[in-house]
Amino acid sequence: MSTVSARSPLPRFPELRGRVALVTGGAQGIGAAVRDTLLAQGATVISADLAHPSAEPTEVAVGTAASAAGGTAAATGGRLFEARLDVSDEAGVEALLDAAWRGVGPVSVLVNVAGMSTMDFVVDSTLANWEKTNRVNSTGTYLVARGVARRLKDAGLPGRIVLLASQAGKNGYRAMGAYVASKHAVLGLTKTMAIELAADGILVNAICPGIVETPMKHRERVEGGALRGMTAAEVEAEDNSQVPLGRTADPQDVANVALFLVSDLASYMTGQGINVTGGMTMH
Repeated sequence: MSTVSARSPLPRFPELRGRVALVTGGAQGIGAAVRDTLLAQGATVISADLAHPSAEPTEVAVGTAASAAGGTAAATGGRLFEARLDVSDEAGVEALLDAAWRGVGPVSVLVNVAGMSTMDFVVDSTLANWEKTNRVNSTGTYLVARGVARRLKDAGLPGRIVLLASQAGKNGYRAMGAYVASKHAVLGLTKTMAIELAADGILVNAICPGIVETPMKHRERVEGGALRGMTAAEVEAEDNSQVPLGRTADPQDVANVALFLVSDLASYMTGQGINVTGGMTMH
């Protein structure tokens, strides 16, 4: 039986060529995989991340390495802009969206990846960590999604909004109370926006990744392991043992699903929380 890996070439989606897509958290991890996948489809991508230097969308040269989508961004006409963004800053979000529409074009695709986590048991947790985590993950997601949806609705344009939740939005996990609560909020926002925007042709879905090999996950293994009296290596082994498919996810596994959700193949889907967990979560 043949196996399709996260890095297998993806089909072409010509409907995405020239579309303007905003990817928050686009500098690393899942966000970078989504960024590169959309670029390779010929989309114009605005990567918004705290790691970028300028608040104004600034065009940068795209990479030359072949992506999982097949070919290079340059070969498919993809254009990359970068902008510094704190998703929890309402004024900053609004300013970036105004600048994007004015200088790049109408943002008709949003993939909101930006997020953070804190590690502590609820009884030992601090209000500061609770507020910081929820400010980025739930309020930040709301601010960006609201801003994109509002502009599309006012302009009478259809669009696709994909919010990154987590399997933590469907389950509880020790030492991650604030993160779990924030991702439950993202799923609630997804369902409500899907209902409210359906008549406008704006489809809103969420992706619920499982354990993904990103810098954030590597930090969580160290911090969570310390709380539980385990090494990071022991936590990693435990992670792999919990996944029926026998491995944790590559960021490209999640980017592939984001690509599907913003393509025409998903034109009859809205309000969904799609698991990408290797079978770890099945509801």
